[in-house]
Amino acid sequence: MSKVIMTCGKICSGKTTYAERLSREYNAVILSIDEFMLALFGQYAGERHDDYVNALEKILFEKSADIVRSGANVILDWGFWTKIKRQYARKFYASLGIECEIHYIDINSETWKQRLRDRNDLVLNGKSDAYYIDDNLMHKFEDIFETPAENEIDVCIKV
Repeated sequence: MSKVIMTCGKICSGKTTYAERLSREYNAVILSIDEFMLALFGQYAGERHDDYVNALEKILFEKSADIVRSGANVILDWGFWTKIKRQYARKFYASLGIECEIHYIDINSETWKQRLRDRNDLVLNGKSDAYYIDDNLMHKFEDIFETPAENEIDVCIKV
């Protein structure tokens, strides 16, 4: 039976790279909030950024269920930064009888900060269309992210 795998972790922890590997392993479709946001708005969605993200999440939850019902696996590549978002996802899929797993990318602080610097360099040099994360945004994301409890995690990848 097909299932949904949710990647959980801080921005720039390696979720997308992990999702790409899993997509080959599970023959799965990746649904990425960042992919849609960057395609629609580029680097700057402005003050409505969070509204757009929330709307996309709702659409992609429904689309992921459609994809699973058609027989394909799905990987949700958007972080699941808060316990509330993880709980919502579990309940949503359980209500539809769809199996889901949370794969947590556990990255240490020093490696995370180096990856952010490396990615920002790529963005500034035009070699990546990923989001540029300045220090203020880094601290905001660090404050928002809630490390999942052990009982929330199906697979843990230590980086």
